Amino acid sequence: MRILIRGGWLLDPGHSEGVADILVEGGRIADIRAGGMADVRADRVIHAAGKIVTPGLIDMHVHFREPGQEHKETIESGCLAAAAGGFTAVCTMPNTQPANDSPQVTASVLEKAGAAGTVSVWPVGAISRALKGERLCDYGELRAAGVIALSDDGMPVMNSLLMRRAMAAAKAAGLPVISHSEDLDLVADGVMNEGETASGMGLPGIPNAAESIAVMREIALCELTGAPLHIAHVSTAESVRAIRAAKGLGIPVTAETAPHYFTLTDAAVLKYGTNAKMNPPLRSEADRQAIRQGLADGTIDVIATDHAPHAVHEKNVRFEKAPNGIIGLETSLPISLRLVEDGVLTMAQLIEKMAVNPARILGLDNRLKTGNAADITIIDPGKAHTIRAEHFRSLSRNTPFDGWNVTGKAVLTLAAGKIVFEDL
Repeated sequence: MRILIRGGWLLDPGHSEGVADILVEGGRIADIRAGGMADVRADRVIHAAGKIVTPGLIDMHVHFREPGQEHKETIESGCLAAAAGGFTAVCTMPNTQPANDSPQVTASVLEKAGAAGTVSVWPVGAISRALKGERLCDYGELRAAGVIALSDDGMPVMNSLLMRRAMAAAKAAGLPVISHSEDLDLVADGVMNEGETASGMGLPGIPNAAESIAVMREIALCELTGAPLHIAHVSTAESVRAIRAAKGLGIPVTAETAPHYFTLTDAAVLKYGTNAKMNPPLRSEADRQAIRQGLADGTIDVIATDHAPHAVHEKNVRFEKAPNGIIGLETSLPISLRLVEDGVLTMAQLIEKMAVNPARILGLDNRLKTGNAADITIIDPGKAHTIRAEHFRSLSRNTPFDGWNVTGKAVLTLAAGKIVFEDL
């Protein structure tokens, strides 16, 4: 099928920008012309004037609950949610049941993703067997099976010697490490950010140091081993400062945050209850501003969702008992576009955080150029709409953003030349 995207503003930061037509054929970009393609015939013409055409967005951090907890999310439903959010590829974390610590689980994930036939799924393999932080997995086998990175996300590797060995082995296998940076001893029985809101609610708090101390350890091990390190879900000002300093020293560290950390504070717990409970927790206004500054100055490379589905009955319990996490695939882009509206990022910088930098860190090539796979996101920056969780493609509804009025969204997602979502 030949698809012609006509008259959109092509925005591929660091590569090209301007009005152009894009011809897609055989799942790949067949031609790009700034002067238009009036002479070209196609099976489908997409009129993109007034819209932004970007490399396919990539979410480096999602939790699809298959295998083991398919009532929360399946690979198929997660891929549909990703497509609706403008993502053409996602990285699935390994804390499934069983954990993705073997080639067999990796193969199953990839088989289910292939059967879904929508967006690309890049599995992240476990650092340690069963995420227990005791024995390392075979990284060579995992890479051969198709994993793109390593993480024990959901559980930190508390043993520093094991983490050193993991990073050295990951470097040898050519896989980046994605760190869930958390000191469980400092977390203790905490369930939300340590501060006035927690005190007022009578809930045990989690100090910023529970994250930042672990971030500093990971940076030290990164410097020691030279292994590429990616810090997941950064939420504190202290972590931002540590990562900024490490980058200044040339240490190979990158970092991500999620929309809830630059949009909400721990005060949101009072309004949204367990739909504002996640790990790391929502922090203070000073932390929120530090995250925004870290995005603006390039300290934080990536915006990821940490998409974490839970069933309604699982979240509808006392705050202390509720599981951590919110979904984010279908809200990430419109919430993140507020950074452009607020002048924190330019549109080009936002696309860097959501498409270009994830590809670079993962060793992928999603640039809009002739011959590349046609992974393309079309964004209408002026499309006003209301977020409605009841309309989500995800099986879960745990979001604090339900009912928010937002401007801008993905209106077409093209994955490997196939239209997998459309709302033109």
